[in-house]
Amino acid sequence: MALSLVKSVGGVTFAALLAHFNHDLDAVLKASPKDLCEVRGIGKTTALAIQQIDLDNTARTIGRWQQAGVHILTRNDPAYPRALKPLTDAPPTLFGLGNIDGLAALQGIAVVGTRHPSEQAKQMAEMLAGEIVKQGYAVISGLAYGVDSIAHLSALAGGRTFAVLGSGVLNIYPPDHYELAQAIMRRGALLCEVAPDSPVSTPGLVARNRIISGLSQGVIIVETDKDGGAMHAARFARAQNRTVYAVDFPISGNQSLLQEQPDTIKLPMDFDGLVL
Repeated sequence: MALSLVKSVGGVTFAALLAHFNHDLDAVLKASPKDLCEVRGIGKTTALAIQQIDLDNTARTIGRWQQAGVHILTRNDPAYPRALKPLTDAPPTLFGLGNIDGLAALQGIAVVGTRHPSEQAKQMAEMLAGEIVKQGYAVISGLAYGVDSIAHLSALAGGRTFAVLGSGVLNIYPPDHYELAQAIMRRGALLCEVAPDSPVSTPGLVARNRIISGLSQGVIIVETDKDGGAMHAARFARAQNRTVYAVDFPISGNQSLLQEQPDTIKLPMDFDGLVL
């Protein structure tokens, strides 16, 4: 966990470190800066940060987070989602808060979109999430305003939902969604790859989209502009060989996906059922 939380050590670099040092974590932590810098993605600053890891302090931090109810899942943990394990940039450590029962074998569909949806998009997000849980899947989204929160709320009426945060699970963002987060934790969980008490960050918000798509068998783009955050989820989904759906709204992002990405599955605006 300590190594995975070093700045600039993401899933790809973490895997490269382990491969270079024959999967011996002790060897990584004891390596010289020169040896560390031989690993692709490791520069002098990152090498120094690895050398400065304090495992005693890490152990105390783990205890504090666990007392707060945080589940700490490394890739070797039986509860770690199996859907994420094949990904080259899978989080080395995943943090969860809430009910993680069944997380390892989670069957999910992501529902994402703009923070400022049209009235028709609001109705569509609600219907889609309701249909997803009726078919036995969990709804995966990002706890954001707009489409995300509507999808979570609709899923809670009859099933499970999981929220992947761009902040730590003990530092809920947006803070206005604290009560929604509490409701999600009773049925599902909040998840993040950053330290549980981390503030929100733009890189964190972008990177969490690959976890949203990675946990899901398919990603539904309800409504988004071409430069909207949901487009990150669509791109990650394609790279991960997940199915991408887009509602046939006239907005630029949806039309870009439908017209420029022929493998995107079109969902008509007069939605009357979803086949997954």
